[in-house]
Amino acid sequence: MQQHDIYERARLSRDARFDGRFFVGVKTTGIYCRPICPAVAPKTENVTFYPSAAAASEAGYRPCLRCRPECAPGTPAWNGTSTTVQRGLRLIAGGALDDGSIEQLADRLGVTSRHLRRLFTAHLGASPLAVAHTQRLHFAKRLIDQTRLPMAHIATAAGYGSVRRFNDAFRRTYGRTPRELRRTSDDAFDSNTALAVRLGYSRPFDWEAMLGFFAARATPGVEQVTANTYLRTIIINGQPGVIECGHDDKRDSVSLLLHGIETPQIFHVVQRAREMLDLDAPVTEIQGVLAADKKLQGIARRFPGVRVPGAWDGFELTVRAILGQQVSVKAATTLAGRIASRYGAKVVTPASLVARAGALDLGHLFPTPEKLARARLNNMGLVTSRAETIRRVARAVVNGEISFDNAQDPREFCQRLITMRGIGEWTAEYVAMRALKYPDAFPASDLGLIKAMGGAEVISPAQLKKRAESWRPWRSYAALLLWNSLPGSGG
Repeated sequence: MQQHDIYERARLSRDARFDGRFFVGVKTTGIYCRPICPAVAPKTENVTFYPSAAAASEAGYRPCLRCRPECAPGTPAWNGTSTTVQRGLRLIAGGALDDGSIEQLADRLGVTSRHLRRLFTAHLGASPLAVAHTQRLHFAKRLIDQTRLPMAHIATAAGYGSVRRFNDAFRRTYGRTPRELRRTSDDAFDSNTALAVRLGYSRPFDWEAMLGFFAARATPGVEQVTANTYLRTIIINGQPGVIECGHDDKRDSVSLLLHGIETPQIFHVVQRAREMLDLDAPVTEIQGVLAADKKLQGIARRFPGVRVPGAWDGFELTVRAILGQQVSVKAATTLAGRIASRYGAKVVTPASLVARAGALDLGHLFPTPEKLARARLNNMGLVTSRAETIRRVARAVVNGEISFDNAQDPREFCQRLITMRGIGEWTAEYVAMRALKYPDAFPASDLGLIKAMGGAEVISPAQLKKRAESWRPWRSYAALLLWNSLPGSGG
């Protein structure tokens, strides 16, 4: 069946599995919609399909006010097969084109600007600038609908240089001013104590497994998991704050509450939270590949909608991975808490959070590389060799020898990390999986994976790695399924 026919069937049946994977341009109205739009379906000859919202916008269509394309889950980052496009989209989502040029973005990706434009057009139907513009506009529209922030603050948060540019962009796109759009909105997210934003996703989504994974590994004083919520301290642009993530099953979304976060940083915090929770994973595609393996097929039925928990900070995760070498998850978590307590900057829990949630154990930021580069790390139960590895990695980050930039090739990152004394393949693959969000990372020597895959039969890391070849390019998700299947895994 041709892709056009697949999209047409998905549109006519309003198949939620395709929400965010393509957009529908309606020739008779000049608008573009999500495939799940509740409006009466237009005739087949009156629609055109686009691989991204930016492509539909560049073709002259305006967003539908009924199905609201800005709320579509996912991202075009997984469309096509171009690794360069995937990495470029992550950088754009992080604001790479807010202050930089396409030439600078291309340089970070190791290609020419002309080639980058060609790749984006081939895979997304739009230029990098068009993608960035649509992303900024959609983010602003969500803030208009879901918050009561003043328009000037929304303009700043969405990266518009001035309120005038902000207003002009909305008039051109929607034919209305931002204030007129807010008058029609019924999606405001009520929160009297913090800024709150909804982060959509595609079903299925195993929130319990995600929360269980974070709960087992939450660094005391830095992270905390309550009944249905994940909280952690962060610092962004020198300003400490707390993010709070809860699940809203009825709306297929995660509620993100921002405490102490300044307006200009909202966009970056939201994008990082999406990656940390892996909300844009193409779950249908992943399941289709992994279900071909009978062992994984059975586990996937028990844990539908598996995601790979990311990390707020790559250095923090690397330290956590080093602490986890050859010890239990619980022991590594205890050590991480001791390091944070001794070397992490103290923070005061924002009053808005205390008023809502009461007393919480969130009193520190995780230590910076600069702090740990010279830390003694003594008298806390940490073996000497592991303490030296942490200092060595911290110095490498400070000196620019190691970075966690999403633009880099993940395989090259792993090779560079492995060259450092004290870092093995397991640590490098684990960091690539969670910090770089590399979907095909696979720590084949992990004892949990070996146990989960082998069952009563003992298999070697080499045998497991060979078996995992058929799981490409989603081996990270296979690893999470196997970990989740272990008794007492905590998700």
